[in-house]
Amino acid sequence: MMPGIGTLRLPARIHVGYGTRAQLPAVAAVHGRRVLAVVDPFLTRTPFFDDLVGGMTAAGLEVKVHSDVTPELPVGTLDAAGEIARDFGPDVIVAIGGGSALDAAKLIALLAAHGGPLSAYYGENLVPGPVVPIVALPTTAGTGSEVTPVAVVSDPGRELKVGISSPFLVPAAAIVDPELTLDVPATVTAYSGIDALVHAVESYTARAFDLDFGGTLPVFTGRNALIAPIALRAAAHLGPWLPVAVATPGDREARHEVAVGALLGGIAFGSTGTHLCHALQYPIGALTKTPHGLGTGLMLPYVIDAIGDAPGMAARLAELGAAIGGPGSLRDRVVEINRQIGVPATLAEIGVTRDMLPHIAELATASKRLIAIAPIDPAPDVLLDILHRALEGVLT
Repeated sequence: MMPGIGTLRLPARIHVGYGTRAQLPAVAAVHGRRVLAVVDPFLTRTPFFDDLVGGMTAAGLEVKVHSDVTPELPVGTLDAAGEIARDFGPDVIVAIGGGSALDAAKLIALLAAHGGPLSAYYGENLVPGPVVPIVALPTTAGTGSEVTPVAVVSDPGRELKVGISSPFLVPAAAIVDPELTLDVPATVTAYSGIDALVHAVESYTARAFDLDFGGTLPVFTGRNALIAPIALRAAAHLGPWLPVAVATPGDREARHEVAVGALLGGIAFGSTGTHLCHALQYPIGALTKTPHGLGTGLMLPYVIDAIGDAPGMAARLAELGAAIGGPGSLRDRVVEINRQIGVPATLAEIGVTRDMLPHIAELATASKRLIAIAPIDPAPDVLLDILHRALEGVLT
């Protein structure tokens, strides 16, 4: 790729900081009067629900609440939710919750605009046009779904989760208010936060693509001149502050720093894509039933080791290490952050056994979009070596 080439696809409006949720009625009203609010079910029992939904109602908006958001997003539940949305005919969809709620809102917006079944859109660039506008308010700091072009579902006919990726899935607006994250449990803060750091690292270390700007661009475009400084800023916010947010959940400054870092991490990987940590986590998570961020965070030191000899990579890893701060290399700093926030150090600790490794490597190799973004040749033997090291806790 020629130096200096970059691509950004972002919400038209992004607000971040304490109190920004007060912007919700005005931001939603830009798109019309009828609002479908897709809300994490646990939020319906909190003061935030009355605050956010009540604020839109008081502003004269007609709000219908959909809170039947099932963890892991089984595809059948989303097809049914799409029918509900089409019957209601929303002008805008407001998504409030963690990554599952935000991804559900994206897919409901897709189904409301273009109909189902959802399986017709599996993969990249298969969404035929704009979806119902989405205003996203994350209540966890990590997924970055409020600014990204992808949503992930579970399909009983497939061994791994399935992604739907399209620039049309990028929300119209994102409102990131750290106040909404203050009551998040420490483990959720840890696993979502370390996943955000993985987003920053994998974005900054992505392979450079030879893009054809005369054709349809891939959704994720590899190394990106516009994104590089954003990925570094994401790491700078997350590295020093994630352990503080986990240890002291009520620390408002730490929550703000982690929320900003997660937002920037989402902006970063939403354009470049992610690579080996994510490709390996999907089968690891499916086999062990462990959280996504736990798996990507666990794999990060081993992936850093594996890519360290790629051309130009030593300098990029050093720049990431300097952004995070603290003693030692980037890899050593990640190991220490994982220790502080409770991410296991080895695959053996989460129930992976040696006989599982070839199957994990095979499934990871099948994640061609992710594998293509890796800065090294991700041959099966390379993935197996990474997995063996992660099983045994061996870092070079």
